[in-house]
Amino acid sequence: MLHYHTIPVTPFQQNCSILWCDQTMEGAVVDPGGDLPRLLAFAEKQGIQLKQILLTHCHVDHCAGTADLAEHLDLPIIGPHEGDQYWIDALPQTAVNYGFPPARVFTPTRWLVDGDTVQVGKSTLQVRHCPGHTPGHVVFYSPEANRAFVGDVLFAGSIGRTDFPGGDYDTLIASITQRLWPMGNDTVFIPGHGPESTFGRERVSNPFVAGT
Repeated sequence: MLHYHTIPVTPFQQNCSILWCDQTMEGAVVDPGGDLPRLLAFAEKQGIQLKQILLTHCHVDHCAGTADLAEHLDLPIIGPHEGDQYWIDALPQTAVNYGFPPARVFTPTRWLVDGDTVQVGKSTLQVRHCPGHTPGHVVFYSPEANRAFVGDVLFAGSIGRTDFPGGDYDTLIASITQRLWPMGNDTVFIPGHGPESTFGRERVSNPFVAGT
């Protein structure tokens, strides 16, 4: 069974999640934006053997620690979709602009596309390409755990910004309604910032997507 623990990192309080399979204790880090010692300490305490880095998208608060973590543990970098190459190339300057520690450019080991799957131990994550916040944004969905790790596509009571380069409001709404809602109203999602919610709750109460 897939388990996870979410740790807010960086001054942006970005939700970095550590996932692991309880049968193998193999794990993955979703969106290591920073504060790597905290992430590594949790994995060590739980006996999790980190095997990979999973990226929903490449804004600096979600991936600034990726190159360092990959190098430190010799981990493959999985995702996002290649539409986010621009944001990877911009990482060093974006880190300066937002007052982050230096962030290095990296090359994903594997780009993801809609319909791909990723293994975490014996657990399978389904990949959905959900552009709009960034062109290459992806979401990781675990049917067995009834959880979706959605990055900055959707929040409790809000949606991702679309005013950054490559963002598009209509595309984001289409991603939410066409890629997230079919996962089911009872699915719990872990957003890139803030508390968890369910797709069903957001379909009723989120002012940006209620009734869709």
